[in-house]
Amino acid sequence: MMRKVSMARYRGPKNRIARRFGMNVFGRARNPLAHKQHPPGMHGARRRKKSDYGVQLEEKQKLKVVFGMVSESQLRRYCDEASLCHGNTPELLVQRLECRLDMVVYRLRLAPTIFAAHQLVSHGHILVNGKPVTIRSFLVRPGMTISVRDKSKKHKLIVDAVQNSTRSIPEYLELNEGDLSGKLNSLPTLEAIPLPLEINVPMVCDFLMHKR
Repeated sequence: MMRKVSMARYRGPKNRIARRFGMNVFGRARNPLAHKQHPPGMHGARRRKKSDYGVQLEEKQKLKVVFGMVSESQLRRYCDEASLCHGNTPELLVQRLECRLDMVVYRLRLAPTIFAAHQLVSHGHILVNGKPVTIRSFLVRPGMTISVRDKSKKHKLIVDAVQNSTRSIPEYLELNEGDLSGKLNSLPTLEAIPLPLEINVPMVCDFLMHKR
Protein backbone atom coordinates (compact mmCIF):
# COMPACT_ATOMS: atom_id res chain seq x y z
CA MET A 1 0.00 0.00 0.00
CA MET A 2 1.32 3.43 -0.96
CA ARG A 3 1.70 5.96 1.84
CA LYS A 4 2.47 9.62 2.44
CA VAL A 5 6.02 10.56 3.32
CA SER A 6 7.81 13.87 3.69
CA MET A 7 10.80 14.92 1.64
CA ALA A 8 13.39 17.64 2.22
CA ARG A 9 13.71 20.17 -0.57
CA TYR A 10 16.87 20.08 -2.68
CA ARG A 11 18.58 23.48 -2.78
CA GLY A 12 21.85 22.66 -4.54
CA PRO A 13 23.21 23.76 -7.96
CA LYS A 14 20.73 22.39 -10.49
CA ASN A 15 22.48 23.66 -13.63
CA ARG A 16 25.71 21.95 -12.67
CA ILE A 17 23.85 18.64 -12.38
CA ALA A 18 22.24 19.14 -15.80
CA ARG A 19 25.63 19.86 -17.39
CA ARG A 20 27.12 16.80 -15.71
CA PHE A 21 24.69 14.53 -17.55
CA GLY A 22 24.75 16.59 -20.75
CA MET A 23 20.99 17.12 -20.83
CA ASN A 24 18.39 19.63 -19.65
CA VAL A 25 17.06 17.01 -17.24
CA PHE A 26 14.89 19.41 -15.25
CA GLY A 27 13.12 20.89 -18.31
CA ARG A 28 14.07 24.45 -17.44
CA ALA A 29 13.13 27.22 -19.88
CA ARG A 30 16.71 28.51 -19.88
CA ASN A 31 18.65 25.48 -21.03
CA PRO A 32 21.78 25.17 -18.84
CA LEU A 33 23.58 23.57 -21.81
CA ALA A 34 22.98 26.50 -24.16
CA HIS A 35 26.32 28.16 -23.45
CA LYS A 36 28.30 25.47 -21.63
CA GLN A 37 28.62 22.36 -23.75
CA HIS A 38 31.39 20.85 -21.64
CA PRO A 39 30.87 18.93 -18.38
CA PRO A 40 32.14 20.47 -15.11
CA GLY A 41 35.93 20.45 -14.76
CA MET A 42 38.86 21.29 -17.01
CA HIS A 43 37.95 21.18 -20.71
CA GLY A 44 39.74 18.42 -22.53
CA ALA A 45 40.80 16.67 -19.32
CA ARG A 46 41.02 12.90 -19.67
CA ARG A 47 38.53 11.02 -17.53
CA ARG A 48 39.45 7.78 -15.86
CA LYS A 49 37.23 4.76 -16.33
CA LYS A 50 34.72 4.41 -13.51
CA SER A 51 34.84 1.42 -11.19
CA ASP A 52 31.78 -0.83 -10.86
CA TYR A 53 30.96 1.00 -7.63
CA GLY A 54 31.28 4.35 -9.42
CA VAL A 55 28.92 3.20 -12.18
CA GLN A 56 26.34 2.10 -9.58
CA LEU A 57 26.59 5.44 -7.80
CA GLU A 58 26.07 7.33 -11.06
CA GLU A 59 23.00 5.26 -11.99
CA LYS A 60 21.53 5.97 -8.56
CA GLN A 61 22.27 9.67 -8.94
CA LYS A 62 20.59 9.74 -12.35
CA LEU A 63 17.45 8.19 -10.89
CA LYS A 64 17.38 10.77 -8.08
CA VAL A 65 17.93 13.59 -10.59
CA VAL A 66 15.15 12.77 -13.05
CA PHE A 67 12.60 12.64 -10.22
CA GLY A 68 13.46 16.07 -8.86
CA MET A 69 16.42 15.23 -6.60
CA VAL A 70 14.70 12.87 -4.19
CA SER A 71 16.64 12.30 -0.98
CA GLU A 72 18.71 9.20 -0.27
CA SER A 73 16.42 8.11 2.56
CA GLN A 74 13.34 8.61 0.37
CA LEU A 75 14.80 6.52 -2.44
CA ARG A 76 15.74 3.71 -0.05
CA ARG A 77 12.27 3.72 1.48
CA TYR A 78 10.63 3.39 -1.92
CA CYS A 79 13.02 0.59 -2.85
CA ASP A 80 12.25 -1.26 0.39
CA GLU A 81 8.51 -0.93 -0.23
CA ALA A 82 8.89 -2.14 -3.82
CA SER A 83 10.94 -5.17 -2.76
CA LEU A 84 8.20 -6.29 -0.36
CA CYS A 85 5.53 -6.33 -3.08
CA HIS A 86 4.85 -9.04 -5.62
CA GLY A 87 6.07 -8.00 -9.04
CA ASN A 88 9.02 -6.42 -10.80
CA THR A 89 10.95 -4.48 -8.14
CA PRO A 90 12.58 -1.95 -10.53
CA GLU A 91 9.22 -1.15 -12.12
CA LEU A 92 7.50 -0.87 -8.74
CA LEU A 93 10.25 1.48 -7.54
CA VAL A 94 9.87 3.80 -10.52
CA GLN A 95 6.06 3.66 -10.21
CA ARG A 96 6.34 5.02 -6.69
CA LEU A 97 8.62 7.81 -7.83
CA GLU A 98 6.41 8.66 -10.80
CA CYS A 99 3.19 8.67 -8.76
CA ARG A 100 4.32 11.25 -6.23
CA LEU A 101 2.04 14.28 -6.28
CA ASP A 102 4.74 16.72 -7.35
CA MET A 103 5.68 14.46 -10.29
CA VAL A 104 2.05 14.04 -11.35
CA VAL A 105 1.54 17.82 -11.27
CA TYR A 106 4.63 18.23 -13.46
CA ARG A 107 3.61 15.47 -15.90
CA LEU A 108 0.12 16.98 -16.24
CA ARG A 109 1.84 20.18 -17.40
CA LEU A 110 0.42 22.18 -14.49
CA ALA A 111 3.99 23.30 -13.68
CA PRO A 112 6.90 24.12 -16.02
CA THR A 113 9.49 22.14 -14.02
CA ILE A 114 9.49 19.57 -11.24
CA PHE A 115 10.83 22.23 -8.87
CA ALA A 116 7.94 24.54 -9.75
CA ALA A 117 5.63 21.61 -9.00
CA HIS A 118 7.30 21.28 -5.57
CA GLN A 119 6.46 24.91 -4.89
CA LEU A 120 2.86 24.75 -6.12
CA VAL A 121 2.08 21.73 -3.93
CA SER A 122 3.85 23.10 -0.85
CA HIS A 123 2.03 26.43 -1.13
CA GLY A 124 -1.41 24.82 -1.25
CA HIS A 125 -2.32 25.47 -4.87
CA ILE A 126 -3.07 21.79 -5.64
CA LEU A 127 -6.06 19.65 -4.65
CA VAL A 128 -6.41 15.86 -4.59
CA ASN A 129 -10.01 14.69 -4.95
CA GLY A 130 -11.09 18.23 -4.07
CA LYS A 131 -9.04 18.50 -0.88
CA PRO A 132 -5.77 20.46 -0.46
CA VAL A 133 -2.63 18.36 -0.10
CA THR A 134 0.66 20.11 0.66
CA ILE A 135 2.84 17.00 0.99
CA ARG A 136 4.85 16.82 -2.23
CA SER A 137 5.61 13.12 -1.81
CA PHE A 138 1.93 12.16 -1.36
CA LEU A 139 1.45 9.08 -3.53
CA VAL A 140 -1.34 9.39 -6.08
CA ARG A 141 -3.38 6.26 -6.77
CA PRO A 142 -5.25 5.41 -9.99
CA GLY A 143 -8.61 7.18 -10.16
CA MET A 144 -7.54 10.15 -8.06
CA THR A 145 -8.24 13.60 -9.50
CA ILE A 146 -5.56 16.29 -9.28
CA SER A 147 -6.73 19.87 -9.72
CA VAL A 148 -5.81 23.50 -9.17
CA ARG A 149 -7.75 25.32 -6.47
CA ASP A 150 -10.11 28.03 -7.78
CA LYS A 151 -8.10 30.93 -6.34
CA SER A 152 -4.97 29.71 -8.15
CA LYS A 153 -6.37 29.09 -11.63
CA LYS A 154 -5.05 32.42 -12.92
CA HIS A 155 -1.61 31.89 -11.42
CA LYS A 156 0.79 32.88 -14.22
CA LEU A 157 3.12 29.95 -13.58
CA ILE A 158 0.25 27.49 -14.02
CA VAL A 159 -1.37 29.22 -17.01
CA ASP A 160 1.94 29.45 -18.89
CA ALA A 161 2.78 25.82 -18.13
CA VAL A 162 -0.57 24.48 -19.37
CA GLN A 163 -0.24 26.45 -22.60
CA ASN A 164 3.20 24.96 -23.26
CA SER A 165 2.47 22.33 -25.90
CA THR A 166 6.10 21.24 -26.31
CA ARG A 167 5.75 18.68 -23.51
CA SER A 168 3.37 15.78 -24.08
CA ILE A 169 1.32 14.14 -21.33
CA PRO A 170 2.02 10.42 -20.72
CA GLU A 171 -0.65 7.91 -21.72
CA TYR A 172 -1.42 6.90 -18.12
CA LEU A 173 -2.52 10.46 -17.31
CA GLU A 174 -5.28 12.67 -18.70
CA LEU A 175 -5.64 16.44 -18.48
CA ASN A 176 -8.83 18.49 -18.63
CA GLU A 177 -7.28 21.76 -19.69
CA GLY A 178 -10.56 23.63 -19.34
CA ASP A 179 -10.81 23.29 -15.57
CA LEU A 180 -7.12 22.62 -14.88
CA SER A 181 -7.60 19.12 -13.55
CA GLY A 182 -6.22 15.73 -14.38
CA LYS A 183 -6.40 12.10 -13.40
CA LEU A 184 -4.07 9.15 -13.01
CA ASN A 185 -5.82 6.46 -15.04
CA SER A 186 -3.46 3.59 -14.29
CA LEU A 187 -0.09 2.78 -12.76
CA PRO A 188 2.59 3.45 -15.37
CA THR A 189 4.83 0.74 -16.79
CA LEU A 190 8.57 1.36 -16.76
CA GLU A 191 8.57 1.64 -20.56
CA ALA A 192 5.80 4.27 -20.58
CA ILE A 193 7.52 6.69 -18.19
CA PRO A 194 9.29 9.46 -20.18
CA LEU A 195 12.73 9.42 -18.56
CA PRO A 196 15.13 12.01 -20.05
CA LEU A 197 18.12 9.78 -19.28
CA GLU A 198 18.79 6.09 -19.82
CA ILE A 199 18.97 4.54 -16.35
CA ASN A 200 19.80 1.01 -15.28
CA VAL A 201 17.05 0.78 -12.65
CA PRO A 202 17.71 -2.92 -11.77
CA MET A 203 21.31 -1.94 -10.97
CA VAL A 204 20.07 0.83 -8.67
CA CYS A 205 17.73 -1.58 -6.85
CA ASP A 206 20.49 -4.13 -6.40
CA PHE A 207 22.84 -1.43 -5.12
CA LEU A 208 20.31 -0.07 -2.61
CA MET A 209 19.31 -3.48 -1.29
CA HIS A 210 22.92 -4.52 -0.72
CA LYS A 211 23.91 -1.27 0.99
CA ARG A 212 21.55 -1.55 3.99
